[in-house]
Amino acid sequence: MEAGPVPESVAEKCPLAPEDAEPGSGVYSCFMKSHRCYDLIPTSSKLVVFDTSLQVKKAFFALVTNGVRAAPLWDSKKQSFVGMLTITDFINILHRYYKSAMVQIYELEEHKIETWREVYLQDSFKPLVCISPNASLFDAVSSLIQNKIHRLPVIDPDSGNTLYILTHKRILKFLKLFIAEVPKPEFMAKTLEQLKIGTYANIALVRANTPLYVALGIFVEHRVSALPVVDESGRVVDIYSKFDVINLAAEKTYNNLDVPVTQALQHRCVLRGVLKCLPRDPGDHHPPPGL
Repeated sequence: MEAGPVPESVAEKCPLAPEDAEPGSGVYSCFMKSHRCYDLIPTSSKLVVFDTSLQVKKAFFALVTNGVRAAPLWDSKKQSFVGMLTITDFINILHRYYKSAMVQIYELEEHKIETWREVYLQDSFKPLVCISPNASLFDAVSSLIQNKIHRLPVIDPDSGNTLYILTHKRILKFLKLFIAEVPKPEFMAKTLEQLKIGTYANIALVRANTPLYVALGIFVEHRVSALPVVDESGRVVDIYSKFDVINLAAEKTYNNLDVPVTQALQHRCVLRGVLKCLPRDPGDHHPPPGL
């Protein structure tokens, strides 16, 4: 990813507004205001677009084949982008229509994307939330938060083409490129617990023998991105994330969701450990490699 230098005036543009504010508390906000969404777009990247008339199954296979987690949806009738297809949709379809390993999921095999959207969204259709490449990253972050979304398409207002998909992770990776050049706010020395980062009560989790269908239900009910997998003593031994679910499409094993989570984890293409941190770790802590 290519990126321009941090403007020399970034620190100067960020005077502390309230006198009682912590030193440097607004530096990250100012950094975001000093860069456009266009600055984050790499010179070369892969973007997959689906027509809403495409079969749902083919769309998810295409996500797997292209190694992407989401795709903008194009409605040929309206001649416009109308939404996004994500792994969350795959989870919702499986959870909604799965009955048993003996019954084929007809809706996944035969439904088109537009049919699924009509059934799932019904009267709750909302216009696609997108942003211009000339908008600031601050506006992009605000949009992600206010609309409670994880992906924000960057659409050229002149051509109507989707240029890139912004995510929280991609914005943070962009910030990390310049982290050494940006003054560190004092709050970064506080612990994760003091910063109120993380979930400390009613944590959604699964056990090694939890049926996969139950895990999908937890994703749907709690709207979380990952589930810690714990052993009999409550020790975290793995993580089952939404992205792991797409492996069901890759392996074509989505017709049997009665298997335990541990068996589903065996379909991972890449084995990875569990990155861990403690409530007392500072905000700028770098976790060790996965355990």
